[in-house]
Amino acid sequence: MGAYKEPHGGTLINLYLPESAAEARKQEAAEYPSWDLTTRQLCDIEMILNGAFSPLTGFLTKAEYASVLESMRLPSGVLWPIPINLDVTAAFADGIAEGDTIALRDREGVLVATMKVADIWTPDKEAEAETVFETADAAHPGVNTLLNHTNPVYVGGPLEGVEPPTHYDFKLLRESPSELRGRFRKLGWRKVVAFQTRNPMHRAHQELTFRAARDSEANLLIQPVVGMTKPGDVDHFTRVRCYEHILKHYPEQTTTLSLLNLAMRMAGPREAIWHAIVRKNYGCTHFIVGRDHAGPGTHPDGHPFYGPYAAQELYAEHEQELDISMVPFKQVVYVEDRTQYLPVDQTTPDMKVAHLTGTEFRRRLREGLEIPDWFSYPEIVAELREQTPARHQQGFTVFFTGLSGSGKSTIANALLVKLLELGQRRVTLLDGDIVRKNLSSELGFSKEHRDLNIRRIGFVAAEITKFGGVAICAPIAPYAETRRQVRSLIDEVGGFVEVHVATPLEVCEARDRKGLYAKARAGIIKEFTGISDPYEEPEDPEMRIDTQALTPELAAHRILVKLESLGYVR
Repeated sequence: MGAYKEPHGGTLINLYLPESAAEARKQEAAEYPSWDLTTRQLCDIEMILNGAFSPLTGFLTKAEYASVLESMRLPSGVLWPIPINLDVTAAFADGIAEGDTIALRDREGVLVATMKVADIWTPDKEAEAETVFETADAAHPGVNTLLNHTNPVYVGGPLEGVEPPTHYDFKLLRESPSELRGRFRKLGWRKVVAFQTRNPMHRAHQELTFRAARDSEANLLIQPVVGMTKPGDVDHFTRVRCYEHILKHYPEQTTTLSLLNLAMRMAGPREAIWHAIVRKNYGCTHFIVGRDHAGPGTHPDGHPFYGPYAAQELYAEHEQELDISMVPFKQVVYVEDRTQYLPVDQTTPDMKVAHLTGTEFRRRLREGLEIPDWFSYPEIVAELREQTPARHQQGFTVFFTGLSGSGKSTIANALLVKLLELGQRRVTLLDGDIVRKNLSSELGFSKEHRDLNIRRIGFVAAEITKFGGVAICAPIAPYAETRRQVRSLIDEVGGFVEVHVATPLEVCEARDRKGLYAKARAGIIKEFTGISDPYEEPEDPEMRIDTQALTPELAAHRILVKLESLGYVR
Protein backbone atom coordinates (compact mmCIF):
# COMPACT_ATOMS: atom_id res chain seq x y z
CA MET A 1 0.00 0.00 0.00
CA GLY A 2 1.03 3.59 -0.55
CA ALA A 3 1.08 6.28 -3.20
CA TYR A 4 3.05 6.71 -6.37
CA LYS A 5 3.34 9.30 -9.12
CA GLU A 6 3.79 8.74 -12.84
CA PRO A 7 4.31 11.11 -15.77
CA HIS A 8 0.61 11.10 -16.65
CA GLY A 9 -1.73 12.59 -14.04
CA GLY A 10 -1.09 13.25 -10.38
CA THR A 11 -0.35 11.04 -7.41
CA LEU A 12 -2.30 7.77 -7.24
CA ILE A 13 -3.40 6.06 -4.07
CA ASN A 14 -2.80 2.30 -3.94
CA LEU A 15 -4.80 0.67 -1.14
CA TYR A 16 -4.22 -3.02 -1.87
CA LEU A 17 -2.32 -5.06 0.69
CA PRO A 18 0.69 -7.12 -0.44
CA GLU A 19 -0.27 -10.68 -1.31
CA SER A 20 0.98 -12.26 1.94
CA ALA A 21 -0.74 -9.62 4.07
CA ALA A 22 -3.93 -10.02 2.06
CA GLU A 23 -3.98 -13.78 2.71
CA ALA A 24 -3.52 -13.18 6.42
CA ARG A 25 -6.30 -10.60 6.40
CA LYS A 26 -8.70 -13.12 4.86
CA GLN A 27 -8.19 -15.35 7.89
CA GLU A 28 -8.58 -12.50 10.38
CA ALA A 29 -11.72 -11.20 8.65
CA ALA A 30 -13.68 -14.31 9.62
CA GLU A 31 -14.03 -12.67 13.05
CA TYR A 32 -15.09 -9.23 11.78
CA PRO A 33 -18.66 -7.99 11.32
CA SER A 34 -19.41 -8.53 7.63
CA TRP A 35 -21.26 -6.28 5.17
CA ASP A 36 -22.31 -7.43 1.68
CA LEU A 37 -21.65 -4.58 -0.72
CA THR A 38 -24.43 -3.29 -2.97
CA THR A 39 -23.89 -2.85 -6.71
CA ARG A 40 -23.10 0.85 -6.30
CA GLN A 41 -20.80 0.21 -3.34
CA LEU A 42 -18.89 -2.39 -5.37
CA CYS A 43 -18.31 0.21 -8.08
CA ASP A 44 -17.22 2.82 -5.53
CA ILE A 45 -14.90 0.54 -3.60
CA GLU A 46 -13.12 -0.62 -6.76
CA MET A 47 -12.51 3.01 -7.75
CA ILE A 48 -11.22 3.88 -4.27
CA LEU A 49 -8.92 0.88 -4.00
CA ASN A 50 -7.33 1.14 -7.46
CA GLY A 51 -6.65 4.88 -7.17
CA ALA A 52 -9.28 6.15 -9.60
CA PHE A 53 -10.78 8.15 -6.72
CA SER A 54 -7.42 9.47 -5.51
CA PRO A 55 -6.91 11.16 -3.08
CA LEU A 56 -9.65 9.20 -1.22
CA THR A 57 -8.34 6.48 1.08
CA GLY A 58 -11.73 5.13 2.11
CA PHE A 59 -15.41 5.91 2.41
CA LEU A 60 -15.90 9.47 3.63
CA THR A 61 -15.91 10.19 7.32
CA LYS A 62 -18.54 12.50 8.78
CA ALA A 63 -16.20 15.51 8.66
CA GLU A 64 -15.16 14.74 5.07
CA TYR A 65 -18.79 14.28 4.05
CA ALA A 66 -19.80 17.62 5.58
CA SER A 67 -16.88 19.39 3.91
CA VAL A 68 -17.67 17.92 0.47
CA LEU A 69 -21.29 19.00 0.75
CA GLU A 70 -20.45 22.50 1.94
CA SER A 71 -17.48 23.40 -0.25
CA MET A 72 -16.87 20.59 -2.80
CA ARG A 73 -13.59 20.03 -0.98
CA LEU A 74 -12.09 17.57 1.46
CA PRO A 75 -10.97 19.03 4.82
CA SER A 76 -7.44 19.20 3.37
CA GLY A 77 -8.71 21.70 0.81
CA VAL A 78 -8.42 19.31 -2.15
CA LEU A 79 -11.25 19.60 -4.65
CA TRP A 80 -13.73 16.70 -4.40
CA PRO A 81 -17.40 17.33 -5.35
CA ILE A 82 -19.31 14.04 -4.80
CA PRO A 83 -19.87 12.29 -1.43
CA ILE A 84 -18.73 8.64 -1.56
CA ASN A 85 -20.45 6.90 1.32
CA LEU A 86 -20.91 3.40 2.68
CA ASP A 87 -24.61 3.24 3.50
CA VAL A 88 -25.74 0.41 5.80
CA THR A 89 -28.89 -0.71 7.56
CA ALA A 90 -29.70 0.46 11.07
CA ALA A 91 -29.46 -3.14 12.27
CA PHE A 92 -25.90 -3.49 10.97
CA ALA A 93 -24.91 -0.09 12.39
CA ASP A 94 -26.23 -1.11 15.81
CA GLY A 95 -23.82 -4.05 15.83
CA ILE A 96 -20.62 -2.07 15.25
CA ALA A 97 -18.78 0.76 16.99
CA GLU A 98 -16.15 3.34 16.15
CA GLY A 99 -12.74 1.68 16.12
CA ASP A 100 -14.08 -1.68 14.91
CA THR A 101 -12.80 -3.29 11.73
CA ILE A 102 -15.47 -4.56 9.36
CA ALA A 103 -15.23 -6.97 6.41
CA LEU A 104 -16.64 -5.75 3.08
CA ARG A 105 -17.64 -8.58 0.77
CA ASP A 106 -19.11 -9.00 -2.70
CA ARG A 107 -22.39 -10.81 -3.33
CA GLU A 108 -20.60 -14.18 -3.41
CA GLY A 109 -19.09 -13.55 0.00
CA VAL A 110 -15.57 -12.87 -1.31
CA LEU A 111 -13.63 -10.46 0.90
CA VAL A 112 -12.89 -7.31 -1.11
CA ALA A 113 -11.55 -5.05 1.65
CA THR A 114 -11.60 -4.27 5.32
CA MET A 115 -12.44 -0.91 6.84
CA LYS A 116 -11.53 0.67 10.15
CA VAL A 117 -14.70 2.37 11.35
CA ALA A 118 -14.05 6.04 12.02
CA ASP A 119 -17.62 7.38 12.10
CA ILE A 120 -21.21 6.14 12.20
CA TRP A 121 -23.97 8.67 11.60
CA THR A 122 -27.44 9.19 10.18
CA PRO A 123 -27.31 11.80 7.41
CA ASP A 124 -29.95 14.29 6.32
CA LYS A 125 -30.45 12.85 2.86
CA GLU A 126 -32.82 15.58 1.67
CA ALA A 127 -30.17 18.17 2.51
CA GLU A 128 -27.59 16.04 0.70
CA ALA A 129 -29.86 15.88 -2.35
CA GLU A 130 -30.43 19.65 -2.37
CA THR A 131 -26.68 20.26 -2.19
CA VAL A 132 -25.36 17.64 -4.61
CA PHE A 133 -28.23 17.47 -7.11
CA GLU A 134 -29.66 20.98 -6.57
CA THR A 135 -33.07 19.36 -5.95
CA ALA A 136 -34.77 16.91 -3.59
CA ASP A 137 -37.30 15.93 -6.26
CA ALA A 138 -37.36 12.13 -6.61
CA ALA A 139 -38.16 12.55 -10.33
CA HIS A 140 -34.38 13.06 -10.63
CA PRO A 141 -32.98 9.50 -10.87
CA GLY A 142 -29.98 10.31 -8.68
CA VAL A 143 -32.21 11.79 -6.00
CA ASN A 144 -34.55 8.83 -6.23
CA THR A 145 -31.64 6.44 -5.68
CA LEU A 146 -30.39 8.46 -2.72
CA LEU A 147 -33.76 8.86 -0.99
CA ASN A 148 -35.40 5.54 -1.81
CA HIS A 149 -32.67 3.00 -2.55
CA THR A 150 -29.82 3.64 -0.11
CA ASN A 151 -29.62 2.58 3.49
CA PRO A 152 -30.25 5.08 6.32
CA VAL A 153 -26.89 5.03 8.14
CA TYR A 154 -23.45 6.05 6.84
CA VAL A 155 -20.19 4.48 7.99
CA GLY A 156 -16.86 6.13 7.18
CA GLY A 157 -13.26 5.10 7.50
CA PRO A 158 -10.05 4.04 5.70
CA LEU A 159 -9.92 0.92 3.53
CA GLU A 160 -7.36 -1.81 3.00
CA GLY A 161 -7.84 -3.78 -0.20
CA VAL A 162 -7.69 -7.56 -0.14
CA GLU A 163 -8.94 -8.67 -3.56
CA PRO A 164 -10.17 -6.63 -6.55
CA PRO A 165 -13.83 -7.13 -7.49
CA THR A 166 -14.17 -9.82 -10.15
CA HIS A 167 -15.31 -9.02 -13.70
CA TYR A 168 -15.92 -11.80 -16.19
CA ASP A 169 -16.67 -9.54 -19.16
CA PHE A 170 -14.33 -7.54 -21.41
CA LYS A 171 -11.30 -8.26 -19.22
CA LEU A 172 -8.80 -6.78 -21.69
CA LEU A 173 -10.67 -3.46 -21.63
CA ARG A 174 -10.79 -3.12 -17.84
CA GLU A 175 -7.66 -1.31 -16.72
CA SER A 176 -6.73 0.36 -13.47
CA PRO A 177 -5.37 3.92 -13.56
CA SER A 178 -1.80 2.69 -13.22
CA GLU A 179 -2.29 0.14 -16.01
CA LEU A 180 -3.79 2.70 -18.37
CA ARG A 181 -1.04 5.21 -17.57
CA GLY A 182 1.44 2.46 -18.38
CA ARG A 183 -0.24 1.83 -21.74
CA PHE A 184 -0.06 5.52 -22.59
CA ARG A 185 3.67 5.47 -21.79
CA LYS A 186 4.28 2.45 -24.03
CA LEU A 187 2.35 4.08 -26.88
CA GLY A 188 4.22 7.35 -26.42
CA TRP A 189 0.97 9.27 -25.87
CA ARG A 190 1.89 12.49 -24.04
CA LYS A 191 -1.46 14.25 -24.53
CA VAL A 192 -4.72 12.30 -24.18
CA VAL A 193 -8.26 13.65 -24.48
CA ALA A 194 -10.92 11.53 -22.74
CA PHE A 195 -14.50 11.11 -23.90
CA GLN A 196 -17.05 9.75 -21.44
CA THR A 197 -20.32 8.25 -22.61
CA ARG A 198 -23.15 6.10 -21.30
CA ASN A 199 -24.85 5.80 -24.70
CA PRO A 200 -24.00 4.12 -28.01
CA MET A 201 -21.86 6.29 -30.28
CA HIS A 202 -22.95 7.28 -33.79
CA ARG A 203 -21.40 9.25 -36.65
CA ALA A 204 -21.80 12.64 -34.95
CA HIS A 205 -19.98 11.35 -31.85
CA GLN A 206 -17.16 10.02 -34.00
CA GLU A 207 -16.88 13.37 -35.75
CA LEU A 208 -16.89 15.53 -32.62
CA THR A 209 -14.41 13.31 -30.71
CA PHE A 210 -12.07 13.14 -33.69
CA ARG A 211 -12.19 16.94 -34.01
CA ALA A 212 -11.63 17.38 -30.27
CA ALA A 213 -8.50 15.20 -30.35
CA ARG A 214 -7.20 16.81 -33.54
CA ASP A 215 -7.73 20.36 -32.28
CA SER A 216 -6.02 19.47 -28.98
CA GLU A 217 -3.17 17.74 -30.82
CA ALA A 218 -3.85 14.74 -28.63
CA ASN A 219 -4.74 11.08 -28.84
CA LEU A 220 -8.26 9.98 -27.94
CA LEU A 221 -9.43 7.74 -25.10
CA ILE A 222 -13.03 6.55 -25.36
CA GLN A 223 -13.87 5.61 -21.78
CA PRO A 224 -17.55 4.64 -21.40
CA VAL A 225 -19.18 4.08 -18.04
CA VAL A 226 -20.06 0.41 -17.55
CA GLY A 227 -20.99 0.58 -13.87
CA MET A 228 -24.33 2.15 -12.94
CA THR A 229 -25.86 4.67 -15.33
CA LYS A 230 -29.35 6.10 -15.83
CA PRO A 231 -32.20 3.58 -15.57
CA GLY A 232 -33.34 2.66 -19.06
CA ASP A 233 -29.94 3.11 -20.70
CA VAL A 234 -28.75 0.53 -23.24
CA ASP A 235 -26.99 -2.32 -21.41
CA HIS A 236 -23.21 -2.06 -21.35
CA PHE A 237 -22.67 -5.38 -23.19
CA THR A 238 -24.42 -4.00 -26.26
CA ARG A 239 -22.74 -0.61 -25.93
CA VAL A 240 -19.23 -2.05 -25.68
CA ARG A 241 -19.77 -4.06 -28.87
CA CYS A 242 -20.88 -0.80 -30.52
CA TYR A 243 -17.76 1.01 -29.25
CA GLU A 244 -15.55 -1.76 -30.65
CA HIS A 245 -17.21 -1.24 -34.03
CA ILE A 246 -16.75 2.53 -33.99
CA LEU A 247 -13.04 2.25 -33.16
CA LYS A 248 -12.50 1.01 -36.72
CA HIS A 249 -13.65 4.38 -38.07
CA TYR A 250 -10.82 6.40 -36.47
CA PRO A 251 -7.36 6.69 -38.04
CA GLU A 252 -5.12 3.84 -36.92
CA GLN A 253 -3.17 4.22 -33.66
CA THR A 254 -4.96 7.45 -32.73
CA THR A 255 -7.72 6.13 -30.48
CA THR A 256 -8.18 3.51 -27.78
CA LEU A 257 -11.00 2.11 -25.68
CA SER A 258 -11.03 1.42 -21.94
CA LEU A 259 -13.99 0.77 -19.63
CA LEU A 260 -14.82 2.67 -16.44
CA ASN A 261 -16.67 0.83 -13.67
CA LEU A 262 -18.15 4.03 -12.27
CA ALA A 263 -21.52 4.35 -10.55
CA MET A 264 -22.84 7.60 -12.00
CA ARG A 265 -24.95 9.91 -9.82
CA MET A 266 -26.30 12.04 -12.71
CA ALA A 267 -25.37 15.12 -10.67
CA GLY A 268 -24.71 17.48 -13.59
CA PRO A 269 -22.16 20.24 -12.87
CA ARG A 270 -20.68 18.64 -9.74
CA GLU A 271 -20.37 15.35 -11.55
CA ALA A 272 -18.48 16.95 -14.43
CA ILE A 273 -15.79 18.04 -11.95
CA TRP A 274 -15.75 14.51 -10.50
CA HIS A 275 -15.36 12.93 -13.94
CA ALA A 276 -12.43 15.23 -14.70
CA ILE A 277 -10.64 14.26 -11.47
CA VAL A 278 -11.11 10.58 -12.31
CA ARG A 279 -9.79 11.07 -15.86
CA LYS A 280 -6.74 12.91 -14.56
CA ASN A 281 -6.09 9.92 -12.29
CA TYR A 282 -6.24 7.71 -15.38
CA GLY A 283 -3.53 9.82 -17.01
CA CYS A 284 -5.58 12.05 -19.32
CA THR A 285 -4.60 15.65 -20.04
CA HIS A 286 -7.88 16.83 -21.63
CA PHE A 287 -11.55 16.02 -21.01
CA ILE A 288 -14.55 16.59 -23.26
CA VAL A 289 -17.42 18.23 -21.38
CA GLY A 290 -20.70 17.99 -23.23
CA ARG A 291 -23.96 19.85 -23.23
CA ASP A 292 -25.85 18.96 -20.01
CA HIS A 293 -22.89 16.79 -19.03
CA ALA A 294 -23.91 13.97 -16.62
CA GLY A 295 -27.41 15.40 -16.35
CA PRO A 296 -30.50 13.17 -16.29
CA GLY A 297 -32.29 15.16 -19.00
CA THR A 298 -35.60 16.81 -18.30
CA HIS A 299 -38.13 16.58 -15.49
CA PRO A 300 -41.39 14.80 -16.39
CA ASP A 301 -43.03 18.24 -16.59
CA GLY A 302 -40.55 19.22 -19.31
CA HIS A 303 -38.08 21.55 -17.59
CA PRO A 304 -34.38 20.58 -17.47
CA PHE A 305 -32.74 19.75 -14.15
CA TYR A 306 -29.60 21.69 -15.13
CA GLY A 307 -28.81 24.44 -17.59
CA PRO A 308 -27.31 23.17 -20.86
CA TYR A 309 -23.89 24.67 -20.16
CA ALA A 310 -23.92 24.70 -16.34
CA ALA A 311 -21.33 21.89 -16.21
CA GLN A 312 -18.97 23.74 -18.55
CA GLU A 313 -19.34 26.93 -16.51
CA LEU A 314 -18.52 25.21 -13.20
CA TYR A 315 -15.62 23.36 -14.80
CA ALA A 316 -14.20 26.64 -16.15
CA GLU A 317 -14.15 28.05 -12.60
CA HIS A 318 -11.92 25.18 -11.43
CA GLU A 319 -10.02 24.29 -14.60
CA GLN A 320 -6.64 25.61 -13.50
CA GLU A 321 -6.84 23.80 -10.18
CA LEU A 322 -8.04 20.58 -11.83
CA ASP A 323 -4.98 20.58 -14.11
CA ILE A 324 -6.87 18.75 -16.85
CA SER A 325 -7.98 20.94 -19.74
CA MET A 326 -11.64 21.16 -20.69
CA VAL A 327 -12.59 20.55 -24.30
CA PRO A 328 -16.12 21.99 -24.60
CA PHE A 329 -18.56 19.92 -26.60
CA LYS A 330 -19.02 21.47 -30.03
CA GLN A 331 -22.29 20.33 -31.55
CA VAL A 332 -21.91 19.00 -35.08
CA VAL A 333 -24.72 18.59 -37.61
CA TYR A 334 -24.99 16.76 -40.93
CA VAL A 335 -25.18 19.07 -43.94
CA GLU A 336 -26.90 17.16 -46.72
CA ASP A 337 -25.79 19.32 -49.63
CA ARG A 338 -22.16 18.91 -48.53
CA THR A 339 -22.55 15.29 -47.39
CA GLN A 340 -20.47 16.01 -44.30
CA TYR A 341 -20.68 16.98 -40.65
CA LEU A 342 -19.91 20.57 -39.69
CA PRO A 343 -19.86 22.42 -36.36
CA VAL A 344 -23.26 24.05 -35.99
CA ASP A 345 -21.64 27.50 -35.71
CA GLN A 346 -20.13 27.01 -39.19
CA THR A 347 -23.45 26.41 -40.92
CA THR A 348 -25.38 29.06 -42.85
CA PRO A 349 -29.14 29.46 -43.37
CA ASP A 350 -28.93 28.27 -46.97
CA MET A 351 -27.46 24.89 -45.99
CA LYS A 352 -29.73 21.86 -45.84
CA VAL A 353 -29.17 20.43 -42.33
CA ALA A 354 -30.53 16.96 -41.49
CA HIS A 355 -31.88 16.21 -38.02
CA LEU A 356 -32.69 12.96 -36.23
CA THR A 357 -33.31 13.26 -32.50
CA GLY A 358 -32.46 10.51 -30.06
CA THR A 359 -36.17 10.04 -29.38
CA GLU A 360 -36.90 9.60 -33.09
CA PHE A 361 -33.96 7.23 -33.49
CA ARG A 362 -35.27 5.03 -30.66
CA ARG A 363 -38.77 5.11 -32.16
CA ARG A 364 -37.41 3.91 -35.50
CA LEU A 365 -35.50 1.13 -33.78
CA ARG A 366 -38.63 0.04 -31.87
CA GLU A 367 -40.77 0.06 -34.99
CA GLY A 368 -38.19 -1.49 -37.31
CA LEU A 369 -37.97 1.60 -39.54
CA GLU A 370 -35.02 2.74 -41.64
CA ILE A 371 -32.08 4.53 -40.00
CA PRO A 372 -30.30 6.98 -42.36
CA ASP A 373 -26.70 6.04 -43.21
CA TRP A 374 -25.54 9.55 -42.34
CA PHE A 375 -26.76 9.10 -38.75
CA SER A 376 -24.98 5.89 -37.76
CA TYR A 377 -22.84 3.05 -39.03
CA PRO A 378 -24.65 -0.10 -40.30
CA GLU A 379 -22.85 -2.44 -37.90
CA ILE A 380 -23.87 -0.29 -34.90
CA VAL A 381 -27.49 -0.13 -36.03
CA ALA A 382 -27.43 -3.91 -36.43
CA GLU A 383 -26.19 -4.36 -32.84
CA LEU A 384 -28.92 -2.07 -31.51
CA ARG A 385 -31.64 -3.72 -33.57
CA GLU A 386 -30.61 -7.06 -32.12
CA GLN A 387 -31.09 -5.72 -28.59
CA THR A 388 -34.08 -3.47 -29.37
CA PRO A 389 -36.49 -5.50 -31.48
CA ALA A 390 -39.61 -3.88 -32.92
CA ARG A 391 -42.40 -3.62 -30.35
CA HIS A 392 -44.45 -6.41 -31.89
CA GLN A 393 -41.47 -8.69 -31.21
CA GLN A 394 -40.79 -7.49 -27.64
CA GLY A 395 -42.00 -9.07 -24.45
CA PHE A 396 -44.32 -7.00 -22.28
CA THR A 397 -46.16 -6.99 -18.97
CA VAL A 398 -49.76 -5.99 -18.37
CA PHE A 399 -49.91 -5.00 -14.71
CA PHE A 400 -53.40 -4.75 -13.20
CA THR A 401 -53.87 -2.92 -9.91
CA GLY A 402 -57.02 -2.22 -7.93
CA LEU A 403 -58.98 -3.04 -4.80
CA SER A 404 -59.97 -6.56 -3.81
CA GLY A 405 -63.14 -7.41 -5.73
CA SER A 406 -62.55 -4.76 -8.38
CA GLY A 407 -62.52 -7.35 -11.19
CA LYS A 408 -58.77 -7.57 -11.85
CA SER A 409 -58.57 -11.35 -11.93
CA THR A 410 -61.64 -11.77 -14.12
CA ILE A 411 -60.39 -9.27 -16.72
CA ALA A 412 -56.87 -10.73 -16.53
CA ASN A 413 -58.22 -14.19 -17.33
CA ALA A 414 -60.26 -12.82 -20.24
CA LEU A 415 -57.17 -11.02 -21.59
CA LEU A 416 -55.13 -14.22 -21.18
CA VAL A 417 -57.53 -16.10 -23.43
CA LYS A 418 -57.55 -13.36 -26.08
CA LEU A 419 -53.74 -13.24 -26.21
CA LEU A 420 -53.53 -17.03 -26.39
CA GLU A 421 -56.04 -16.92 -29.22
CA LEU A 422 -53.75 -14.54 -31.14
CA GLY A 423 -50.88 -16.96 -30.63
CA GLN A 424 -48.09 -14.40 -31.06
CA ARG A 425 -46.25 -15.07 -27.79
CA ARG A 426 -46.25 -17.32 -24.76
CA VAL A 427 -48.43 -15.81 -22.02
CA THR A 428 -48.20 -16.30 -18.25
CA LEU A 429 -50.81 -15.21 -15.69
CA LEU A 430 -49.45 -14.07 -12.31
CA ASP A 431 -52.69 -13.58 -10.40
CA GLY A 432 -52.64 -12.63 -6.72
CA ASP A 433 -53.92 -15.98 -5.49
CA ILE A 434 -51.64 -17.96 -7.84
CA VAL A 435 -48.60 -16.03 -6.63
CA ARG A 436 -49.54 -16.34 -2.96
CA LYS A 437 -49.76 -20.12 -3.37
CA ASN A 438 -46.63 -20.70 -5.47
CA LEU A 439 -44.22 -17.83 -4.75
CA SER A 440 -45.18 -16.23 -1.45
CA SER A 441 -46.90 -18.87 0.68
CA GLU A 442 -44.80 -17.95 3.72
CA LEU A 443 -45.67 -14.24 3.61
CA GLY A 444 -48.25 -12.48 5.71
CA PHE A 445 -50.11 -9.27 4.92
CA SER A 446 -48.00 -6.62 6.64
CA LYS A 447 -46.86 -3.71 4.47
CA GLU A 448 -43.37 -5.20 4.36
CA HIS A 449 -44.66 -8.58 3.20
CA ARG A 450 -47.07 -7.10 0.68
CA ASP A 451 -44.24 -5.05 -0.82
CA LEU A 452 -42.03 -8.15 -0.97
CA ASN A 453 -44.83 -10.08 -2.69
CA ILE A 454 -45.19 -7.38 -5.38
CA ARG A 455 -41.43 -7.22 -5.91
CA ARG A 456 -41.40 -10.99 -6.42
CA ILE A 457 -44.16 -10.67 -8.99
CA GLY A 458 -42.18 -7.88 -10.67
CA PHE A 459 -39.02 -9.99 -10.79
CA VAL A 460 -40.79 -12.96 -12.40
CA ALA A 461 -42.65 -10.68 -14.83
CA ALA A 462 -39.37 -9.01 -15.82
CA GLU A 463 -37.79 -12.38 -16.58
CA ILE A 464 -40.79 -13.41 -18.71
CA THR A 465 -40.73 -10.05 -20.50
CA LYS A 466 -36.97 -10.16 -21.07
CA PHE A 467 -37.28 -13.40 -22.99
CA GLY A 468 -40.06 -12.17 -25.24
CA GLY A 469 -43.09 -13.48 -23.38
CA VAL A 470 -46.16 -11.77 -21.95
CA ALA A 471 -46.75 -11.53 -18.20
CA ILE A 472 -50.23 -10.64 -16.96
CA CYS A 473 -50.09 -9.58 -13.30
CA ALA A 474 -53.19 -9.01 -11.19
CA PRO A 475 -52.26 -8.19 -7.58
CA ILE A 476 -53.84 -5.44 -5.48
CA ALA A 477 -50.45 -3.61 -5.39
CA PRO A 478 -51.70 -0.76 -3.18
CA TYR A 479 -48.50 1.27 -2.85
CA ALA A 480 -47.35 3.70 -5.54
CA GLU A 481 -43.61 3.39 -4.79
CA THR A 482 -43.64 -0.40 -5.07
CA ARG A 483 -45.51 -0.20 -8.38
CA ARG A 484 -42.94 2.34 -9.58
CA GLN A 485 -40.12 -0.06 -8.69
CA VAL A 486 -41.78 -2.84 -10.68
CA ARG A 487 -42.28 -0.53 -13.66
CA SER A 488 -38.64 0.52 -13.55
CA LEU A 489 -37.48 -3.11 -13.43
CA ILE A 490 -39.61 -4.18 -16.40
CA ASP A 491 -39.03 -1.03 -18.48
CA GLU A 492 -35.37 -2.07 -18.75
CA VAL A 493 -36.23 -5.29 -20.60
CA GLY A 494 -39.49 -4.65 -22.48
CA GLY A 495 -42.92 -3.09 -22.33
CA PHE A 496 -44.97 -2.20 -19.26
CA VAL A 497 -48.68 -1.38 -19.41
CA GLU A 498 -50.36 -0.45 -16.13
CA VAL A 499 -54.13 -0.94 -15.94
CA HIS A 500 -55.94 0.60 -12.97
CA VAL A 501 -59.19 -1.26 -12.36
CA ALA A 502 -60.88 1.71 -10.71
CA THR A 503 -64.03 0.06 -9.39
CA PRO A 504 -65.34 2.08 -6.38
CA LEU A 505 -64.91 0.67 -2.89
CA GLU A 506 -68.64 0.32 -2.25
CA VAL A 507 -69.06 -1.77 -5.40
CA CYS A 508 -66.10 -3.98 -4.48
CA GLU A 509 -67.54 -4.45 -1.02
CA ALA A 510 -70.97 -5.37 -2.41
CA ARG A 511 -69.36 -8.02 -4.64
CA ASP A 512 -67.38 -9.57 -1.78
CA ARG A 513 -68.00 -13.29 -2.22
CA LYS A 514 -65.33 -14.30 0.31
CA GLY A 515 -66.59 -12.02 3.08
CA LEU A 516 -63.20 -10.33 3.41
CA TYR A 517 -64.55 -6.78 3.67
CA ALA A 518 -66.99 -7.83 6.41
CA LYS A 519 -64.15 -9.40 8.37
CA ALA A 520 -62.06 -6.26 7.88
CA ARG A 521 -64.94 -4.05 9.08
CA ALA A 522 -65.24 -6.27 12.14
CA GLY A 523 -61.52 -5.99 12.85
CA ILE A 524 -60.91 -9.69 12.24
CA ILE A 525 -58.59 -8.97 9.30
CA LYS A 526 -55.97 -6.31 10.07
CA GLU A 527 -54.39 -3.92 7.53
CA PHE A 528 -56.98 -4.63 4.84
CA THR A 529 -56.60 -2.46 1.73
CA GLY A 530 -59.38 0.10 1.40
CA ILE A 531 -60.61 -0.35 4.98
CA SER A 532 -57.76 -0.18 7.49
CA ASP A 533 -54.89 0.33 5.05
CA PRO A 534 -54.68 2.84 2.19
CA TYR A 535 -54.85 2.21 -1.55
CA GLU A 536 -52.75 4.74 -3.42
CA GLU A 537 -54.38 5.21 -6.81
CA PRO A 538 -52.09 5.37 -9.87
CA GLU A 539 -51.70 8.93 -11.11
CA ASP A 540 -50.93 8.15 -14.74
CA PRO A 541 -51.65 4.54 -15.74
CA GLU A 542 -51.74 3.53 -19.39
CA MET A 543 -55.41 2.58 -18.89
CA ARG A 544 -58.11 3.12 -16.30
CA ILE A 545 -61.15 0.82 -16.25
CA ASP A 546 -64.34 0.95 -14.19
CA THR A 547 -66.05 -2.43 -14.31
CA GLN A 548 -69.41 -0.88 -13.42
CA ALA A 549 -69.70 0.20 -17.05
CA LEU A 550 -67.86 -2.65 -18.81
CA THR A 551 -68.22 -6.42 -18.95
CA PRO A 552 -64.99 -8.37 -18.40
CA GLU A 553 -64.93 -9.34 -22.09
CA LEU A 554 -65.32 -5.75 -23.28
CA ALA A 555 -62.69 -4.56 -20.80
CA ALA A 556 -60.26 -7.21 -22.07
CA HIS A 557 -61.03 -6.20 -25.66
CA ARG A 558 -60.27 -2.55 -24.89
CA ILE A 559 -56.95 -3.54 -23.34
CA LEU A 560 -56.15 -5.56 -26.46
CA VAL A 561 -56.94 -2.52 -28.63
CA LYS A 562 -54.61 -0.46 -26.42
CA LEU A 563 -51.85 -3.03 -26.87
CA GLU A 564 -52.38 -2.83 -30.64
CA SER A 565 -52.16 0.97 -30.56
CA LEU A 566 -48.89 0.74 -28.61
CA GLY A 567 -47.51 -1.68 -31.19
CA TYR A 568 -47.14 -4.73 -28.92
CA VAL A 569 -49.64 -6.89 -30.81
CA ARG A 570 -50.79 -6.96 -34.43
